[in-house]
Amino acid sequence: MKAKLGIVGPKDSVNFIYRIAEEYDNIYPVQLMYHDPEEITNIVQKNERVIDIWVFSGLTPYTLAKKNGLHKLSFYLELDGSSLTKTLMEIGYKDRKNIQRISLDMLEEHDVYETYDDLGIPYEKLYLYEYQGYTPFEEIVAFHQNLFKDNKVDVCVTCLRYVYEQLESLSVPVYRVTPTRVNIRETLKAAYQQWETQQFKQSQIAVMLIRTGDAKKIDSNKSFSYDLHRLDLELQNAIVDYAESISGSYVSLGIGNSIVFSTRGSLEGSGQQGLTLLEKLSLISDLPSNIGIGYGETSLAAEESARLALYHAQKYGEFSAFLVDNNGTIEGPLKEQQSIAYGYRNENKEISDRLKQAGVTITTFNKILSVQTGVGNHAITASDVAEWLKMTPRHARRILNSLAEQELAEIIGEDAPTSRGRPRRIYRVGTDL
Repeated sequence: MKAKLGIVGPKDSVNFIYRIAEEYDNIYPVQLMYHDPEEITNIVQKNERVIDIWVFSGLTPYTLAKKNGLHKLSFYLELDGSSLTKTLMEIGYKDRKNIQRISLDMLEEHDVYETYDDLGIPYEKLYLYEYQGYTPFEEIVAFHQNLFKDNKVDVCVTCLRYVYEQLESLSVPVYRVTPTRVNIRETLKAAYQQWETQQFKQSQIAVMLIRTGDAKKIDSNKSFSYDLHRLDLELQNAIVDYAESISGSYVSLGIGNSIVFSTRGSLEGSGQQGLTLLEKLSLISDLPSNIGIGYGETSLAAEESARLALYHAQKYGEFSAFLVDNNGTIEGPLKEQQSIAYGYRNENKEISDRLKQAGVTITTFNKILSVQTGVGNHAITASDVAEWLKMTPRHARRILNSLAEQELAEIIGEDAPTSRGRPRRIYRVGTDL
């Protein structure tokens, strides 16, 4: 697969990165230069649809692009000790200038001090301007200019072309730190590998199973129910429209049951993962509908995951959707603003044995762990479990007490009740108590 790589930065940086990017057969580099950083937003907006991967010449253009809604894979060239060493060699060895009295910007403090340490050079007289989010360039120019004017430094070192040009125009001795070839190659390699992994993930098969409650219970005085078939056709029409919107194929499995095949990329790209369809089905009929979504590398694996997801959706309640990822992680209910994700596999025999003694399944245990994470504070009450897992508070208390007996939960406190009654116990659930 060949990725279209957008290289964003000043002209000299872009040209340098472009020449190295041409070494790779799997990358098609595109030069996107700017003179003023304010142009970055426009560059990204114009090219967002055609670029697969973004590589920025530095942290500043990257931050500006991110602030303005950059969504695709993006990277920036980090300037580290090796980049600084290259510049210091130019200042001290080539131009014979003092590298102990200099000002620097945008570099990490530890990178600077470690570099000086490695070179055996004192760094007590260095002045650093560390990056703390986007800063107006004029402020950085003033930082260097004032230090030079006050005779505190002999040389200024910047990572920004704009700052370099401004200081040069003010007759301030200035040098610019640029990425090394090794740094650029490592960034390009990492960028492509992440994009390739993402492409593989997006091409996974997605199966969506849709079930509308027992449609055959529709009351009809006729042996052949016209109303039943009209309703089924209306439901099918909504599902076909949705399948078309995600470039999927639709198959009817009989009255009230349908299956949609698509890809993970198409389904995730729609943003709602079937929630819009679920809402539409609820408007068409009062009959309970559920959706199970499964991802897999084969259609069989994806369908098995979808069936498991549908089982959990029906168990949870009406008009809910669940998802089972290709790695076995279950997420849901998707229709809630807050959902929980949990696993249904466990390879630790000791934990499995203790759960068996407690009479709690691994799925329920992992659900409780996810609820605990969701409510925060690394703690949970029976009310939390009952609310999230749709069970009675009494049943939730029994589960938590059984886990405590097997040392998979511990009581860490009590919560004062809002009305009359006993204080509620607060538990911490886990395998490492």
